[in-house]
Amino acid sequence: MLSSALFAAGCNKEQATSEQIEKVKSETKEAAQDMKDYTFSEKDKFTEYMQSQLAEINKILDKLDGKIEKASDSARAEAKPKLHALREKADRLGKQLEAATNSTESTWETVKADSKKACIELKDEVNQTRQWVSDKIAH
Repeated sequence: MLSSALFAAGCNKEQATSEQIEKVKSETKEAAQDMKDYTFSEKDKFTEYMQSQLAEINKILDKLDGKIEKASDSARAEAKPKLHALREKADRLGKQLEAATNSTESTWETVKADSKKACIELKDEVNQTRQWVSDKIAH
């Protein structure tokens, strides 16, 4: 009877994890839909919106860093490289947004698409890492 209870508990954990993964996918899809199709004449609005998204991402990374600092040595050793990689990607997105600000009408569509893609991917990875930290590191 104990083994079936443990099996059921394990199944619930797997179900909870799959539900969390679906939630992350849903949040990423919503973020993609939130990004309307800005025209070249709306370049300033686009970059302001994207800068606000980047600022939000950086706040989340700061919170994750705080949780990671309070973790055990082994958890911190595993989490630090993940956080560092996300910070590097956030820095690259910041540089892409500078390129968007300086883009010309002929380069606008490519720069905009690249920035959107980078932001969506970064949000997805941040959400996955946030979930990983939540699963691995006690609050």
